[in-house]
Amino acid sequence: MYAIVRLRGSVKTKPEIKDTLKMLRLHRINHCVVVPDSPHYRGMIQKVKDYVAWGEIDEDSLASMLEMRGRLSGNIRLTDQFIKENTSYGTIKEFASAVSGGAANLKDAGIKPVFRLHPPRKGHRGTKKTVKEGGELGYHESISDLIWKMR
Repeated sequence: MYAIVRLRGSVKTKPEIKDTLKMLRLHRINHCVVVPDSPHYRGMIQKVKDYVAWGEIDEDSLASMLEMRGRLSGNIRLTDQFIKENTSYGTIKEFASAVSGGAANLKDAGIKPVFRLHPPRKGHRGTKKTVKEGGELGYHESISDLIWKMR
């Protein structure tokens, strides 16, 4: 599973990149989506790599993101009680491990696919440079750290 976080806006962006961001449901800055590891999504990520930060998300980070930023339709917070009543899993952590393993899907529980994150605490290292150059854009081996800063 990949977590993709949009870091840059759409001013002076090529139309094909705007379309790809729209297909990924990344309409605004600081929005995050979780997608499966497939060649189709990897191609889309490669196209928008200069506008997003992305990396493999672990179960703990996914569980914390679901607890803090998971929403149902009507902007209702996701709770353990809702997961217990509407899925076969007992807690959000069990559901997150099933989602990261591929056994479950966010759509199965009726969870919105986009997580609206907070701007990062202590700020970004830079939204114009890649990770290798000292910024935030591109592939993160520890995307969990960025997501924790944006909790």
